Amino acid sequence: MALPPLPEDQWDDDVDHALARMLPKERRNPTEAGNALSVLVNHPRLTRAFLGFNTHLLFGSTLKPRLRELAVLRVAHRRECAYEWQHHVEMGRAAGLTDAEIDAAARTGTAPDAFDRLVLDAVDELDEKSALSEQTWTALGTRLDDRQRMDFVFTVGCYTTLAMAFNTFGVAPDETAAMPH
Repeated sequence: MALPPLPEDQWDDDVDHALARMLPKERRNPTEAGNALSVLVNHPRLTRAFLGFNTHLLFGSTLKPRLRELAVLRVAHRRECAYEWQHHVEMGRAAGLTDAEIDAAARTGTAPDAFDRLVLDAVDELDEKSALSEQTWTALGTRLDDRQRMDFVFTVGCYTTLAMAFNTFGVAPDETAAMPH
């Protein structure tokens, strides 16, 4: 790894406080936290601040989980982020995506459903241009209100940032993906 997990003897109150936004007390340790969080807590203050935002996107977003996971999987594929892909395939299945939808939509950018195709195209557009065209914004508005469209843009941006961090830091997929990161 380019940035190794924080050594166990350095897991202190600052680390515990940083992880409290995402993990229950019994999981706030190097074994249970998973590879990503064990690396991110090398900087506890940044981790705590980031997890507030990420926790909103995972648990407080106005987006339906299925749409969120479709978008995150497209980001993970485009950014070649194995860690993000592994975790969000599981989460996508739990949100109702089929294996065929995961494979076709996230890997190839195609989907039989027109709105799913629009979502995937919107992820691609954000990734390529850092903005949505008026046409795409309006088309998303046929099914999403302003708050949902805002959550969508921030979800794509957040998971793009995470993919860059995980890829740069060399975060390997966990042996078992029990917790979303």
